[in-house]
Amino acid sequence: MLRLWGKYLRPYWIQVTILVVFQVAQTVLNLYLPNLQADIIDNGVAAGDKDAIYRYGFQMIGISLVQIVANLVAVYYSTRLAMRLGYETRRDIFSAVEDMSLQEVERFSAGSLITRTTNDVQQVQMTTMQVLLIVLQAPVQFIGGLILAFRQDRPLTWSLAVILPVVLLVAGILMSQMGPLFGRMQRTLDAVNKLVREQISGVRVIRAFVRERSEAERFHVANRKVYDTLMSTGRLMSMMIPLLFFIINLSNVGIMWFGGKRIESGGMQIGSLQAFIQYLMIILIGLMMAAMMMVMVPRASVASKRINEVMDAKSSITAPEHPYVVESPMGKVEFRNVGFSYPGADDPVLADLSFTAEPGSTTAIIGSTGSGKSTVLRLMNRMFDVTSGSVLIDGHDVREYDPAELNLLFGQVPQKAILFSGTIRSNMLYGAEDASDDDIWNALRIAQAEEFVRENPQGLDAPVSEGGTNFSGGQKQRLCIARAVLRHPKIYTFDDAFSALDVATDRKLREALAPVTRDATQIIVAQRATSIRDADQILVFESGRIVGRGRHDELMLTCPTYQQIVESQGGLGPDVETLSLDGRGA
Repeated sequence: MLRLWGKYLRPYWIQVTILVVFQVAQTVLNLYLPNLQADIIDNGVAAGDKDAIYRYGFQMIGISLVQIVANLVAVYYSTRLAMRLGYETRRDIFSAVEDMSLQEVERFSAGSLITRTTNDVQQVQMTTMQVLLIVLQAPVQFIGGLILAFRQDRPLTWSLAVILPVVLLVAGILMSQMGPLFGRMQRTLDAVNKLVREQISGVRVIRAFVRERSEAERFHVANRKVYDTLMSTGRLMSMMIPLLFFIINLSNVGIMWFGGKRIESGGMQIGSLQAFIQYLMIILIGLMMAAMMMVMVPRASVASKRINEVMDAKSSITAPEHPYVVESPMGKVEFRNVGFSYPGADDPVLADLSFTAEPGSTTAIIGSTGSGKSTVLRLMNRMFDVTSGSVLIDGHDVREYDPAELNLLFGQVPQKAILFSGTIRSNMLYGAEDASDDDIWNALRIAQAEEFVRENPQGLDAPVSEGGTNFSGGQKQRLCIARAVLRHPKIYTFDDAFSALDVATDRKLREALAPVTRDATQIIVAQRATSIRDADQILVFESGRIVGRGRHDELMLTCPTYQQIVESQGGLGPDVETLSLDGRGA
């Protein structure tokens, strides 16, 4: 946590200094009040001097008012600094996550990253606010109280040598039990967040298979772990405060008994005993505040460690020191002996993969589930780096490009249509930030999305809910295609992007796409053989290898795997109306 404080509080050292000054001032003033109270009792009440009572009383009122102002200033700056730390930490975590490759995101998991950005930052933020208020107040109260208590009565001060170790021992035992519980608590919260996110995103599947009860049971188990951990922590915390108060009250009784003996023997005045008891309370309250910090700091330390893990995570996808400058991109894609394995996997996903996709041509990839089709698209724009071999764009390895510049070459339509909460316009502007409304409508027209967008009274300003759940699957796919078209990329990648479209819409969309994509490289991952029949090059994948390469007619004669795929889908006889990728029809 010291690292976070050093990073985010150092720039605000002036505000920290102001906070320290006012916090020390109000603590010192608080220590001076028992002296004045002792003077009122000994020099005013006991002596019958009303003037002394008024004089000391007004001094106490004045000091209390100044103390209140100092405390307000200290609280204001501690809150301001803590909130600023939280704001900047969340900002930097978000920035770090945005720069991560898929490998790092999958390593942390989305649920854990959400917890670290919200709950963990909040823990650090709240602890910082309390530390700024207490970290100086507690030691000043403790040391100052000891000194002033010693000045009031030296013999009675030795009783503190028994009281203070007992308080520290009790607090230390409880704190040693709490540290591991806080680490477990954060992990259980991660698990609950991950499960809730998974169940919300998959609620339709859960209902379709009538799995509500089993999913509720899964959630109950995860939620119970959080509950049990919180209860264990709560029990320890609930024990600490009563135990400390019991020790304080017992100490108070003991001091009054010994102090009464001192007064009876004439070695101490009543006012001094009253002041000594107040200093004892100040000392023990200082210890209690330190103990409370010991409760908060371990949890915040666990949270700050998790935050630092995210910030320290180095993306496996980095820009080269001297990136290749893209001047006149053509969009030629070449795979040379590419091998790839996902981190931790035993077997490679791709092995010895080589092919070329030329500008102005369409390359289609087909194969069974898990054969590595989508992975090929991920390697093109460096979502992952190849394990062996190389992927080249226009003759240059993709690792020579700046990742941001590389992505500008692609118009991607992912397998799962992804829309962001906002409006249709804001989603379209992901494709081109400076696009005009006419450009957007043209892209929607090509993607066969214009009709349903115009039917909405709000048009381009129609709201898009989180994940685009207020649109059908086919509508989301068409909006994603329009977003890609709006970019006018050199390389189009369609990852099973037409699966939710009916035949008529599919035909119209491809006919409209043909003139737009004529000079670009098209790479299509498909499940249906009908949708790739007229591709210039069809690559048949099996277990991460190319087992067939050529046009449809050639593969029907030479590739058993392709023949099986076509036959399993009902065949492609002459009576089957298929669609040409160049818009001419089959």
